[in-house]
Amino acid sequence: MLRPLATLLLLATPIAAAELQDLQKLLEDKSCQGCELNDADLVHAELSGAQLQQAQLQGANLSRATLRGADLRNADLRQAVLLGADLSRADLRGAQLSGSDLRQSDLTGAKLDPGALSTSHWQGAQGVPAGANSYADLHNSGVEEALKGRHPEAEQRFSAAIGRRPQAAISWLARGIARGEQGRELEAAADLQQAGRLYRQGGNDDLADQLDKAAQQLRDNPKKPNGNGWGSAILGGAAGLFKQLAPYALKLMGPGLL
Repeated sequence: MLRPLATLLLLATPIAAAELQDLQKLLEDKSCQGCELNDADLVHAELSGAQLQQAQLQGANLSRATLRGADLRNADLRQAVLLGADLSRADLRGAQLSGSDLRQSDLTGAKLDPGALSTSHWQGAQGVPAGANSYADLHNSGVEEALKGRHPEAEQRFSAAIGRRPQAAISWLARGIARGEQGRELEAAADLQQAGRLYRQGGNDDLADQLDKAAQQLRDNPKKPNGNGWGSAILGGAAGLFKQLAPYALKLMGPGLL
């Protein structure tokens, strides 16, 4: 038997009132530990230093919110929108970030668990802490940036990947392409040569020879840095190569490639 509409509204009221009370407490006191704020609209909210330990913020919209220095330990931020949010010096240890949108956010000085951003969207984020992403995350995000033509950003991601795994020949190769696309041929040549050394150590002599030849071409005929890059002039085209480079880091196809 269906309940009358009035009865349904009465039954729903306590839940809605509790959520509203939590929201009001957060905005007034900046303290709402363990509060229920799933799907809350907190766009542009000023929450610097807020105490939000174990807060339920799944699906909440925190776009452009200021959460500088906020305590978000063990908070549920799955599918939350934090686009452009200021999370500098925020404590996100133990927070659930699966599916969260952290693009263009500021994570400078933020505390994050190792690999915490592996299942979130963080393209364009600033100050991403070392260790917050795996090697494959860093390498493949570099590929994504490169395919969008953002080669300086791609170079930064590949450099971070190399810092995580210096023996990964594929990331040296990728950074060399990114640098070449920025018209920095001598730096690109050095990266290609290092990639060649690592590939040769892994038994891939054919690719190593190709990279050595490409590096020599760049050294013999360096262009003035003009940002136009060398594209198809070396290795058959940067865009096509980048499309091939991402899957290798994910599949970890052995020391000969990585």
